[in-house]
Amino acid sequence: MSREQVSKAWEATVRKSQAAAKKRGSGLFSTMSVAHADDEDGGGSTTESYHAEKMLANGDFYTGQWVDNLPHGNGKYLWTDGCMYVGEWCRGKTNGKGKFSWPSGATYEGDFKSGYMDGKGTYTGSSGDTYRGSWVMNLKHGQGVKHYANGDSYDGEWRRGAQDGNGRYQWKNGNHYIGQWKNGIICGSGTLIWTNGNRYDGSWEDGLPKGNGTFRWSDGSFYVGTWSKDPKEQSGTYYPSGASASGNHDWDPREVFSVDLNECKICPGEKVSVLPSQKSVNWPGAEGRSSKAPDKPRGSSVDGRGSTDKGLDRIYISESDGDITCDIVDANSMPSRDGDDGIGGPQVEDAGARLQQLKMQPRETKRQGETISKGHKNYELMLNLQLGIRHSVGRPGPIATLDLKASAFDPKEKVWTKFPPEGSKHTPPHQSCEFRWKDYCPLVFRTLRKLFKVDPADYMISICGNDALRELSSPGKSGSFFYLTNDDRYMIKTMKKSEVKVLIRMLPAYYNHVRAFENTLVTRFFGLHCVKLTGAAQKKVRFVIMGNLFCTEYPIQRRFDLKGSSHGRTTDKPEAEIDENTTLKDLDLNFIFRLQRTWFQELHSRQVDRDCEFLEQERIMDYSLLVGLHFRDSSYTRDEGRHSSVRTPMGNGDHESEGTAPHLPRVDMDHLFDPSRWASIRLGINMPARVEQTVRRSDCDSQLVGEPTGEFRDVILFFGIIDILQDYDISKKLEHAYKSIQYDPTSISAVDPKQYSRRFRDFIFKVFTEDT
Repeated sequence: MSREQVSKAWEATVRKSQAAAKKRGSGLFSTMSVAHADDEDGGGSTTESYHAEKMLANGDFYTGQWVDNLPHGNGKYLWTDGCMYVGEWCRGKTNGKGKFSWPSGATYEGDFKSGYMDGKGTYTGSSGDTYRGSWVMNLKHGQGVKHYANGDSYDGEWRRGAQDGNGRYQWKNGNHYIGQWKNGIICGSGTLIWTNGNRYDGSWEDGLPKGNGTFRWSDGSFYVGTWSKDPKEQSGTYYPSGASASGNHDWDPREVFSVDLNECKICPGEKVSVLPSQKSVNWPGAEGRSSKAPDKPRGSSVDGRGSTDKGLDRIYISESDGDITCDIVDANSMPSRDGDDGIGGPQVEDAGARLQQLKMQPRETKRQGETISKGHKNYELMLNLQLGIRHSVGRPGPIATLDLKASAFDPKEKVWTKFPPEGSKHTPPHQSCEFRWKDYCPLVFRTLRKLFKVDPADYMISICGNDALRELSSPGKSGSFFYLTNDDRYMIKTMKKSEVKVLIRMLPAYYNHVRAFENTLVTRFFGLHCVKLTGAAQKKVRFVIMGNLFCTEYPIQRRFDLKGSSHGRTTDKPEAEIDENTTLKDLDLNFIFRLQRTWFQELHSRQVDRDCEFLEQERIMDYSLLVGLHFRDSSYTRDEGRHSSVRTPMGNGDHESEGTAPHLPRVDMDHLFDPSRWASIRLGINMPARVEQTVRRSDCDSQLVGEPTGEFRDVILFFGIIDILQDYDISKKLEHAYKSIQYDPTSISAVDPKQYSRRFRDFIFKVFTEDT
């Protein structure tokens, strides 16, 4: 039986096998290998390339080059659902040039990287959509041209799968827009030109004119003003052309929204139903033994368990008079073929054990903090905080606009509210003690929440819902206490009066910075408040609400607080007490972070410099880069986290399975390949990357970045700049002078903001590099 005949027979049968393939959901894996013509012994694994044909018991089929039990080189893979890939492979993953086709008729032809559409490529949809341009991890990212099935087209910049940046959109009726986009929507400055010669030049928001703009008619007359869909905010002046004094005096600007823009809707386009990376194949036990093809006639069952096993569906290939047939049949109905030479591979593990392995969940990470329940010393404080937040967020406010007046940032802009237990006209009755509540710059923080796309209802539910807050076990170095919301979205930190003053002072610059740079790494602040207890104590508790960098369904298995200094920058915990909730420091770091090119350029060429310049101008120092790692093989161990010379992979994080080969658990694969998760990726959040293990020289205790070892791990990466409220005040200047006498001045963290910024940047650019 020739390889070509087997391939053709399989393609003719693949759709017929779909229903039966679903019955074999256990995913038993077996192989069929046809030996290279020169392979006399039919032996097992080899590092030399040869042509192989592998039949998998889940219904899939591979034909192509094979090296060391994995596809490597050029090959073709057919899935039972009708998907097919033809192209280059590298160590079992689609890598290089290739073509992926869907049963719907859609195709992608271009570059692949580690199973993803990545590089330059063309996608042609089943409905007629086409996209030709740049891709990053299955998403349109970079420059690209898309032609829609309805006749529209877009030529311009893309970001994370949507139009973002500068681009031109042409409607099939001839209207076209040239200008800025954001997340698939017209937003920013741009021009829309209608086929009748009319045009609008100006600002856009959410796909509509918003802000300053000019509407021009083909006769030369024009209207200049402030645009808004809300008639109350719309205002402007009409100027007739010299040739037509009568012109459009009676024209209503609202016609632009109700009439002119009706035929200028952005086509949503066709969505990719199944991504190529979701079709990636693990090759467990792919140790298929090759054998020379026996003489015909013959038939072979391919189920990886031997012909005596009953009750399992099998792939049955037979040849008679030169005709090849390929069917999936019920095992109990198969004729007995004692003495037949099978083409199957060796026996694989027990089906029940394999199923159990696929269903195995990664070890659950212990949640940080102690739940604040009744009887806790801070229970009443938590109730006060929740009552205050509910009041602040729910209170009616002015129409939110991103253009704030200077008065909104005034340090005197604060609102006190009294909360008696019996309730008042503006506050509900409650079971806590009487307290007063203060909101600092409420309009600014309300606008920040809008800028950060925080839904007010979700915000209140997270902080003020039925679930209690969690208090972290110990205060930070500054003496502040930290609280986490039950859904991990928000972190609440108690503050010193001096820190409140710093935040209020830098608030205008902070607002402008986060508004200008969507990918800023600096902490996101959502509210600044104070609780003042009445009575003899008169205690004041000030706190800020921040975003939690590690709010993710992925367990964070290693976390680092990095400053770029060496003095005192190591964890003082005993080795046995270090776990996934331990925050390690600079001298504990044993990785270099390898970022995909686009993200590396965003970090290296733009964002770190911008953020550090902002902090330097505000005279802030002693900030850190907080980094969290989730290892995609879920086999990370404590030993490996501390010493780069120790590698003890453990399957699924199970401490009793020492020495087993690491693999990606099914639950992690589902998370990783869920397309909705890729939409949530931004710089420092949910980023797929690689880390390279490093080792420090034994003769240099203060070496910040170790020597790379060439050992890599796939990770999901989280990082951001935290602790940005430390002013370089007199106390820090004294600390610098004192420590400089005892230690190398460049090794201590208390240095002036300019030096701190320079050192921090230099360090970041050493530990974050491009993944080549």
